[in-house]
Amino acid sequence: MMGVFHDVETYGHEQISFFHDKESGLKAIIGVHSTVLGPALGGCRMWKYTDEQAALRDVLRLSRGMTYKAAVAGLNLGGGKAVVMADARTEKTPEMLKAFGRAVEAMGGRYITAEDVGMSVSDIDTIRGCTKHAVGGSNEGGSGDPSVMTAFGVFQGMKAALKTSALGESLEGARVAIQGVGNVGYHLASYLSAAGAKLVVADIYPNQLEKVVQEFGAEVVAPDQIYSVDCDIFAPCALGAILNARTIPQLKCKIVAGSANNQLETEADGFDLFSRGIVYAPDYAINSGGLINVAAELEGYNYERVLAKVSKVYDTIESILERSKVENMPPHKAADAVAELRLAQAKKSMVEPAFAV
Repeated sequence: MMGVFHDVETYGHEQISFFHDKESGLKAIIGVHSTVLGPALGGCRMWKYTDEQAALRDVLRLSRGMTYKAAVAGLNLGGGKAVVMADARTEKTPEMLKAFGRAVEAMGGRYITAEDVGMSVSDIDTIRGCTKHAVGGSNEGGSGDPSVMTAFGVFQGMKAALKTSALGESLEGARVAIQGVGNVGYHLASYLSAAGAKLVVADIYPNQLEKVVQEFGAEVVAPDQIYSVDCDIFAPCALGAILNARTIPQLKCKIVAGSANNQLETEADGFDLFSRGIVYAPDYAINSGGLINVAAELEGYNYERVLAKVSKVYDTIESILERSKVENMPPHKAADAVAELRLAQAKKSMVEPAFAV
């Protein structure tokens, strides 16, 4: 039977740490994929996983994705992620958050936490009371909710994908299907609506759907129907692994560009999209706005500087999709090549001896 060390070796991680606090009920896993470029920064996801193996698999995939995200975004950060095995709506308590904060502090700065699914800015504020290695809070030095910048980056990336696909850069009249209209999905809908796009949305939470219908006039479809919506852009903004052998044949879009992490269930799914002529804006390249936003706290947060950097997601996606065309490779492999080159160069500089002249 394959075990934890096999999984760690498969994904190439430096460290996986398990934390349990009996009093608060905390069950958490922190994954440090790489610290080659700097300390591993990545959000904490609170989710009611079916079992421990599912939680481990999620933290492994997410933390590796953060390494590549930071590398492509040009940040001097490594990749890490944490998961807390709990229902954020019914089981989250201040005591559990504080226990998680102590777990992060025990990592000694190798891992810096932030907001993710099931966690809020106020939760980060609580966690920051127990560790100095947390970003994205609203208290002193905090940058607040990163979802606005994530959405802004995706919006920029969508325009680049449209341009590269010879559909024109304007989103005026474009039909966009958004899967998940929580924090990032809502802000993305706002940007798209202002740009004149027509929205079709799906979500498992009725109150979130009602908000985008009232504010942006969005059309609603059932969660299992969002894949087959006839549209220009399909924007996955919920959980990962939703592009797979079951869903890809249903797609009627020209472009996939959304904020969700790890959208491809397998490597083969990226090749499948490519063979079908569907342009895929690699998730960790297009959704880096939130990471850029919280990472800015480490140097002293400046909104205008962050906005300018997140705007460059347009250039990143344009470059990746152009490389995909020129080299006839799926966009996800083109993005990987960019990240892996930067990581390889950093590793080389770490081991090369310095010679005095």
